[in-house]
Amino acid sequence: MTIEERADKAAELKATGQCNCTQSVLKVFEDVLPVDDETLMKMSAGFAAGMGGMQSTCGALIGAVMVAGILSDGNATAGHSRKMVADFEKNCGATVCKDLKGLDTGKPLCECPDCVRNAVMALGRQGAYSRRAELYRRCADEVD
Repeated sequence: MTIEERADKAAELKATGQCNCTQSVLKVFEDVLPVDDETLMKMSAGFAAGMGGMQSTCGALIGAVMVAGILSDGNATAGHSRKMVADFEKNCGATVCKDLKGLDTGKPLCECPDCVRNAVMALGRQGAYSRRAELYRRCADEVD
């Protein structure tokens, strides 16, 4: 699956209410993560409406950073995260959920499905995604 296909699928999961923003991002990477679907859904359930109930970081961005941490084996994750945050903010206008939703201004900067799409694309622009995803896919095929 291409990164664009993952981004589209993640946006669809959010738009149809099947997942929160964090779950939408994690779910489209479940084939390359060494964590089962049920665990992914449970560990990301608390990030609905951004961390702290819209008061903090967008859940989609949190999900992308989680994936980067696993795919980079924790190596240089802070650098990947910094780049993803900058990329996401450039494309969405903010990184805090309440700002993205326009709670104080009445003008949303970026709707949730688009935030999810942009978070996946920001992750895709990081080199760790493509290299590690292919490695995990090969390992999973060998186990099956």
